[in-house]
Amino acid sequence: MLVAVLLVSGCSGGDEASPAPELRFVFVTHGQASDPFWSVVQNGAMAAARQVGVRVEYQAPDSFDLVTMAQLIDAAVASGPDGLIVSIPDGAALASSLETAVTAGIPVISINSGGDVAEELGMLVHVGQSEYEAGYAGGLRMAAAGVRKALCINQEVGNLALDSRCAGFADALTAAGGGSTLLATELADPTESQQRIQAALRADPAIDGLLTLGPTGVLPALWALQDMDLTAAVRLATFDMSPEILQAIEEGMILFALDQQQYMQGYLPVVLLALRIRNENVLANRTVRTGPGFVTRENVVRLQELTRQGTR
Repeated sequence: MLVAVLLVSGCSGGDEASPAPELRFVFVTHGQASDPFWSVVQNGAMAAARQVGVRVEYQAPDSFDLVTMAQLIDAAVASGPDGLIVSIPDGAALASSLETAVTAGIPVISINSGGDVAEELGMLVHVGQSEYEAGYAGGLRMAAAGVRKALCINQEVGNLALDSRCAGFADALTAAGGGSTLLATELADPTESQQRIQAALRADPAIDGLLTLGPTGVLPALWALQDMDLTAAVRLATFDMSPEILQAIEEGMILFALDQQQYMQGYLPVVLLALRIRNENVLANRTVRTGPGFVTRENVVRLQELTRQGTR
């Protein structure tokens, strides 16, 4: 039940007569390889591996599955890598596996999700964004656009990072005099997701805003609004980017996308681990913030070009 493991290696840029020993780092993330967000994370990891001359093995469950993810981490630790890079969608579910890695003396960096528990779990540094703060920022921006009653559409309920986004979004709208309700959808079934969103919109015509939590979640919402001729009446925003999202922003159908710069989440940990092992470089802070930023009609054209290159 695992996706293919990607191996990436490069040669050292040092003295050819005395090359540095090849380092091997293992990535284990909760996101699927088919997801446009995680494919960019992988691209960042590959680019860094080539540039700093290390080998990267990238692994993930083929669906959101914390048990399988813990097993992947356990297997990675048993293989004795020089470094480990993980996302932490649920600290409690992965704590035992991460403790084993830290106890074994393997340097571990967390990315994307888990910033709130990274330090207590022994991570060297966390590379990502505060999910609650990102959701809150999105809520403030939606409120400024006039949204008062919204749905936060969560395609992976139980993923604590996504749950935190919805919590921040709801708190921001409440502070602005509005509110938000959680709507659970199915990541693997976009048609059913669209139907759930349409049913919610029919049940409450006062809904004037939708926030989705990633590229796989936004398309069913966009289809629902188009089918119901509500693209002008209901403001839609999302987390993260894909070519379809950027096109919809350019056309005015999506208000904005919250950008956490996932390429950096793949790239930076590889560089940081290599520097630590080879040169004893250690960051003074425990978190490297990669977001949130906002993609709007004002900056979307340049980002479309970079997305086609697989780096944004």
